[in-house]
Amino acid sequence: MQAGYAGSQKPPTSSVLVVDDDGSVRSSVCLLLRSLGYDAKGFSEPGPLFAETMPEHPCCIILDVRIREHSGLDVQTRLRDAGVEIPVVFLSGYGDIAMTASVMKRGAVTFLVKPYRAQDLIDAVNEAIQRDVERRTALSRGHDLRTRYESLTGREKETMLHLAKGLTNNEVAALLGISGATVKIYRAEATRKMGARSFAGLVRMAEALGMVTCEALSA
Repeated sequence: MQAGYAGSQKPPTSSVLVVDDDGSVRSSVCLLLRSLGYDAKGFSEPGPLFAETMPEHPCCIILDVRIREHSGLDVQTRLRDAGVEIPVVFLSGYGDIAMTASVMKRGAVTFLVKPYRAQDLIDAVNEAIQRDVERRTALSRGHDLRTRYESLTGREKETMLHLAKGLTNNEVAALLGISGATVKIYRAEATRKMGARSFAGLVRMAEALGMVTCEALSA
């Protein structure tokens, strides 16, 4: 394999967990990825992988479809059942169309048939790491959004909910038994605490939090 690198830049720290019972394949893949700056770790069987503490930084898994008595598909399912959503790149010594369709349907990044080009593997790892970066970013934003929402008072949350559902200030005031001026104060405070730049932004945040749905907003 040649260690040429082409593609998007990887994050400063990125890990790749390589699971393959073929020692030569496992070693060559790890050497290639380390030469590109990845923190690559090899496993001859999936057992130790399940006991591994998953990295807190961007990561992906390279997984052979058949590992001794194990099925790569079963390993992928077990990982997902355990809440591990790290992107997976599958390797196989057999070009099986049905198997390819199955792993892709389950969310695999790609399916590479051995012997594969080094650049194809590099491209697959780059894509997998980028997906994990995006996944972690979305999780972080969701956590931040939830934290900001929890800083609202009960009345501010109620006001945000009803306004996001499309009620006017006066309708919210009548519903909550408060004045229209007070609704405006709660609305302004909710907008400020949530970090929304506009009312439309506040509504989008309510949608992201699951307070309202797109269908409800368009009804």
